[in-house]
Amino acid sequence: MKQFSYTITGEQGLHARGAGKLVKEAQNFMSNITIEYNQRIENLKRLFAITCLGVKQGDFVTIKAEGDDETEAVKTLESYFRENL
Repeated sequence: MKQFSYTITGEQGLHARGAGKLVKEAQNFMSNITIEYNQRIENLKRLFAITCLGVKQGDFVTIKAEGDDETEAVKTLESYFRENL
């Protein structure tokens, strides 16, 4: 399992549009990918689950990937977070 943690810096937090693009990025990988926030763990490939978390600017999240392409998934998603969220 590979993982990274990130503090959301975008003013709108993890809003619907950003979450939709994030889900599309996650769906490119075969690995099981989750997001952990406020003691909740959700599948990063499910838009409704992500938007229901209510992640705001300044909130801390942890992304975990487990599977054959976990290293590539974490690298790509971490770059996505830094550039967009």
